[in-house]
Amino acid sequence: MELHTFYKYQGAGNDFVIIDNRNGLFERENTGLVRRLCDRRFGIGADGLMLLQGAEGYDFEMVYYNADGNEGSMCGNGGRCIVAFAQDIGVIGSETDFLAVDGPHHARMHDRVGWVSLQMAKVDHIGRDGDAYVLDTGSPHYVKMVDDLAKYPVVAEGRDIRYSDSYRDKGINVNFVEPEEDGYFVRTYERGVEDETLACGTGATAVALAMAARAGKEGPIETPIRAAGGRLNIRFNRDGNRFTEIFLEGPAVFVFRGEIAW
Repeated sequence: MELHTFYKYQGAGNDFVIIDNRNGLFERENTGLVRRLCDRRFGIGADGLMLLQGAEGYDFEMVYYNADGNEGSMCGNGGRCIVAFAQDIGVIGSETDFLAVDGPHHARMHDRVGWVSLQMAKVDHIGRDGDAYVLDTGSPHYVKMVDDLAKYPVVAEGRDIRYSDSYRDKGINVNFVEPEEDGYFVRTYERGVEDETLACGTGATAVALAMAARAGKEGPIETPIRAAGGRLNIRFNRDGNRFTEIFLEGPAVFVFRGEIAW
């Protein structure tokens, strides 16, 4: 076994192991290693792991794994964190165009220190499942409004929905929402982690879009989101069922650097 350098970042409490894999030493198919590194007792501990890789025509490629070891769909908080990491190691300046599993993304470092603005993929459809909203913001999301969210059984209810007949095979992230002040309080059960996380970037984005549809808002919209791990901001434009110029904004913070053997 050899020692390998890793980095730990967090975005609103959503934490990630990041590895600079431009040398290709990390085997992309090694799901068991990903699972071990993300384990909070026997590894480093994280909600997910990301590889920063070279990509022709882009500054870099983001490869994202869920904590269960499987390659996942787009992760918004992870996207902001890998942008901050890319700047920290000198791969980018204050702006970037990078490639992720759902396609190209643009991002820039905000004037506010430690704050990253990440452009998300366009959304052309929001479905319904009873009183809930279902949409894909780079990852599939279920959005449901509830009362007294602080005391709501997010894990139990989220697991029931995620493993229901409708969503069992592919899985879905489940967001519970409660209005507050000028925005929303959100708690999310994430597939792949199979637990509640302190924040979910694509989930916060899904909530903002779903609540705009629910309220019948059109045009430029800005929606503050409070998660258990911190605050996020979603900016976008709505024209009917078409959502464009979607930006997920929030913190991306270096936690520590270390070495681990594999």
